[in-house]
Amino acid sequence: MGVTFRGPVDPVMEGIAGAIRTYTDAHPAAVADIYRYSNVSVRVRVVDPDFCGKSRSERHRIVWPLLYALDGEILADLAILLLLTPDEKASSIGNIDFENPITFDEEYAAFQASRSGRPATP
Repeated sequence: MGVTFRGPVDPVMEGIAGAIRTYTDAHPAAVADIYRYSNVSVRVRVVDPDFCGKSRSERHRIVWPLLYALDGEILADLAILLLLTPDEKASSIGNIDFENPITFDEEYAAFQASRSGRPATP
């Protein structure tokens, strides 16, 4: 199914997507979502039924070698790599950020508002 971006796409996200696309091309049922959380943080989720029966370590041993070829500056922005089966989406705490993504600016505005009692505005 491929790779889907959320929000504006930049060269770092494109680089990560190129590596992840190698996986999704080989696993037609896999779906990858990529979004930039902040100016120094990209989050990636790959959902694939082929992960069934594999531990988290086994999944990472499959996907990470595809990312190793990326430039260190690109990898430095990769903050979350979440590898799930479709059934795990509902119970994964890490998946919450992908189902209801917010940016750092939005989160920080909400935090500041909670401290001041004012409405949040990013």
